[in-house]
Amino acid sequence: MNRALIIFVKNPVLGQVKTRLAADVGEEKALKVYQELLKYTKAISCQVSAKRYLFYANQIEENDAWSREEFLKKVQSGRDLGARMSNAFAEVVEEKKVIIGSDCPQLLSKDIESAFHHLDRFDLVIGPANDGGYYLLGMKAVQHSLFKEMEWSTEKVFQETLNRAKAANLKVKVLRELVDLDTLQDLEETGFKLGE
Repeated sequence: MNRALIIFVKNPVLGQVKTRLAADVGEEKALKVYQELLKYTKAISCQVSAKRYLFYANQIEENDAWSREEFLKKVQSGRDLGARMSNAFAEVVEEKKVIIGSDCPQLLSKDIESAFHHLDRFDLVIGPANDGGYYLLGMKAVQHSLFKEMEWSTEKVFQETLNRAKAANLKVKVLRELVDLDTLQDLEETGFKLGE
């Protein structure tokens, strides 16, 4: 298997996830939304043909729903999101590498499969999010320049990534735009339902 799916997750701790959503719905409901997003992300990831790496933000959770039979568990390392992603890409040995987060209830397994296929002809595959960031990034050779000194969590991330890719003469494939669920408006727009 020459394909690696890297999944970045936050440890589901009350008050530490979906903080913008929590401002409108409260910390407990925001945590429930995030737990459902984790469940959804796990389900679509398991449908993808790739070696699956799960990178936790803080520490490995041994007894959660992500079994070691299906996911190689690791901890993110680096001073900011860019360094953590760059390090994760460098750590996996498979030729084709795709990274996703756990904030996108519109993401389908076929989007991830499509990203892997596009890496046959493109240097970089990127899925733009509605907030100006991206929900997916795929590459073969690690492009560290895409991550250094980026203003993360701003509406400029996607465009700045494209600018840097162009400067590096990379062939880029842009996927469909999806909603990253961060706010009450995003929750309503995606129609994401909480499980029972």
